[in-house]
Amino acid sequence: MSNATTVTGINGKKKLKIQGQDLDLDAELAKFEAEEKKRLGLDGKTEQWLDDMVNLQFTRTERDNVTLLIGGLTLAHDYLIEGALRGVGYNVQMLNVPDTAAFQAGKEFGNRGQCNPTYFTVGNLIQYLIALRDKHGMTSEEIVKKYCFLTAGACGPCRFGMYVTEYRKALRDAGFDGFRVLLFQQTGGIKQATGEELGLELNATFFWAIVKGMIAGDVLNAYGYRVRPYEKVKGDANKKLTEAKGILYEALEKRTNILHALWRCKPVLRSIEVDKTMVKPKVSIIGEFWAMTTEGDGNYQLQEFLEAEGAECDIQLVAAWMLYMLWEVRNDTKERGDLREWDTAKYGLGGGGPFSVFQKLAISHLGDKGVKALFQVFAYTAGLYGYTFASMDEVARVAHDYYNNDLRGGEGHMEVGKLIVNVLHQKCHMTLSVKPFGCMPSAGVSDGVQTAITEKFPGTIFCPVETSGDGRVNFYSRVQMYLFKAKQAAQAEYERALAENGVTREQVAAFLEANPKFRSPSYKAKHVYCGNNADVVAAVAPYITKTRAERWKARLTALVTGSKQALEKTPHLAVSLVEAVKEAPKVAERVKEDITILREIRALKKKAPRAEATLDAAAEE
Repeated sequence: MSNATTVTGINGKKKLKIQGQDLDLDAELAKFEAEEKKRLGLDGKTEQWLDDMVNLQFTRTERDNVTLLIGGLTLAHDYLIEGALRGVGYNVQMLNVPDTAAFQAGKEFGNRGQCNPTYFTVGNLIQYLIALRDKHGMTSEEIVKKYCFLTAGACGPCRFGMYVTEYRKALRDAGFDGFRVLLFQQTGGIKQATGEELGLELNATFFWAIVKGMIAGDVLNAYGYRVRPYEKVKGDANKKLTEAKGILYEALEKRTNILHALWRCKPVLRSIEVDKTMVKPKVSIIGEFWAMTTEGDGNYQLQEFLEAEGAECDIQLVAAWMLYMLWEVRNDTKERGDLREWDTAKYGLGGGGPFSVFQKLAISHLGDKGVKALFQVFAYTAGLYGYTFASMDEVARVAHDYYNNDLRGGEGHMEVGKLIVNVLHQKCHMTLSVKPFGCMPSAGVSDGVQTAITEKFPGTIFCPVETSGDGRVNFYSRVQMYLFKAKQAAQAEYERALAENGVTREQVAAFLEANPKFRSPSYKAKHVYCGNNADVVAAVAPYITKTRAERWKARLTALVTGSKQALEKTPHLAVSLVEAVKEAPKVAERVKEDITILREIRALKKKAPRAEATLDAAAEE
């Protein structure tokens, strides 16, 4: 190549000059590429593989002949959501809580290296379909035609975003190729309405039915876990809860007034006999959403095990997850607020109009208030009193120094913030974080960040545990070790409560026996200590040690003191006015920007018809 030189042609293309010949370099490379493809057998047309199980649906005419399979939450939630969706016109069948056999089926047909919630949930569906085929005589084709599975979708670093893909892969390998997995995104909302021709209509009626089932399920679960540890007759609480679930299911299925059904549940739930003098350590269960929610082999029946060991479970409700998602909207909107129309990302503000920041914040705040109000209406109607949600703003604030609020794997900063709130506000004696083996977001939090928190707050009882599907003995052993400390803390707290309030356990027991209001399972004492039994001591002690006049005097004193403290905490009006004046220029500038953008949009809209008319005239000429 010593006689070869490269020159640039008139058209800018590189040419290779060899022994007096001008060769087009691009053409020579293309020729060489074509010859090599032919030699290697790569010159044929390549067809990409497409998964024909994606986006499968069923039509409205098929609705009466298709059964929706649902599952993945607690038994109460799945059962009530089944009734709610049947009430809006669908054939629905809930799946049982996943067991070890489902886990094994998931491992057999699923990909390797998945977290065990994937194996349990995927295997649970596969196991149900195999039973239809092998035990009930249905063919695979009949099952594919008559059944489909409805599940929620997600995105982000967690493998939950890949669940639907795992379902399709396992279904195909199990012999159910073409089985329909219907997906609705957690953040899609009512905008996902699927049209007149499709059988699954994700409209307001559909989502309202699901919301009613979820909130009612939350209320029953919260009531059950609060009352069941103190029941006098073993199994009485579950019996009454089952009766209440039947009442709610009937109301949801027949679309009658859900509040009236909850009101009918109140006397049923109040009839549970409880002994509030029993000392029970309160254990707050946090961690990966599915692992802390399921009630089967997926977390080794954790809640049932804790209650059998003498603990009271403080569970996380589905409504709390809804509040977290609404907080995400508020937080992201505030951070992106200055981007306005230039924010064209998937969840950006672009295209939402000049007041999109205000609209999103308003919707998020109203949604937060709406979820809380709806829950409290359902709860009070059923007799669940004194249940409060942690403030998501406070959870984010206390967690921020340890875990960035913008990291969204798993439960994000919630797991960190909940532990700190539990300690600061004496919410429980012990916090237990449960997660699947290999869960990347939750493992990093529990095994890393929480270590720093337990060092900063001495005396914190924090137990991180992992589930792998086949490590039950080690799991129980670790929980028992930490639970022993929690029991000691609960007993010490109860003795301290008796001493501080000047009463004995016998006096408290005698007072409760003589006063049905205070021994009722619906009665919730004011929060003073970690344990509910210690709170009861603080609530009834004044009735034992003081006269009515002394109690009224103490209440008035507390009211005046509380008012003074509230005034001290509240900024003075003058200070508030000064702060408002300081912020006024920024607010005015933002409003000015909004008005300018709005004017520009209106001007463009006015010019658009004129421009179209000019173009039409030019085309005619």
